[in-house]
Amino acid sequence: MSTLDERRRIATAGVEDGSWEDGFAPPRVFLQPIAAPSILGLAGFAGATFVVASNLAGWWGSSTSGLVLAPFAAMFGGLAQLLAGMWAYRARDGIATLAHGTWGSFWLAYGILNVLLATHTLTAPTPWYHDPAVGFWFFALAITTGIATVAALTESLGLAAVLSTLTVGSALLAGGYIYGSHGWVQAAGWVLVVSAGLAWYMAAAMLLAGTTGRAILPLFKYGKAANKPGGKLVRPIELEWAEPGVRMGQ
Repeated sequence: MSTLDERRRIATAGVEDGSWEDGFAPPRVFLQPIAAPSILGLAGFAGATFVVASNLAGWWGSSTSGLVLAPFAAMFGGLAQLLAGMWAYRARDGIATLAHGTWGSFWLAYGILNVLLATHTLTAPTPWYHDPAVGFWFFALAITTGIATVAALTESLGLAAVLSTLTVGSALLAGGYIYGSHGWVQAAGWVLVVSAGLAWYMAAAMLLAGTTGRAILPLFKYGKAANKPGGKLVRPIELEWAEPGVRMGQ
């Protein structure tokens, strides 16, 4: 018997000959491969964070620029990242579920808050960088992101770098908004710009690894192949007899 015939016989054992117990259906396996959700999540986070953080750092714009940025941040950093968090849940990636889920929710709330300010439903604080209510939310985000950072240290130094700088930036924003320190808010903007840059790098590294199956850019994981350019990371699963004409894993 050929190897292919033997694999087919093992996979269909108990199904074709009806040897399964009465009342119990034979097990079936459904393969639904998905792209790494963090590719989208990191890209959405990086884009929204870079634009807003560079404004906080004083690179451009004014204190009212957030009203213009809010819709884009809510969609790019909010909706896209929240969806990535839910797909990460499906992919059993707890770290990505926590990070993208919480930050996606934050960016959606950021958009809603700025709409309320623009319609004068809420009164903007004076000065704009003294807003304890927002500050305490950043305090909560700093704690949550710090937890994700500790977990990421067991998996990837690259991801831990993104989350650790995000934790520090969130903590600085918390202090800046609670105590009304413009200097802390500006410092937070610089730190968050660094976090956005690291997130873009990781998104690019993960995308290239996903499309080529090799480490084109180092992923900074605990494994030589993941950090060596050209290192082979994955081997596609192909069941020649399962679905004729379909290459499994794509």
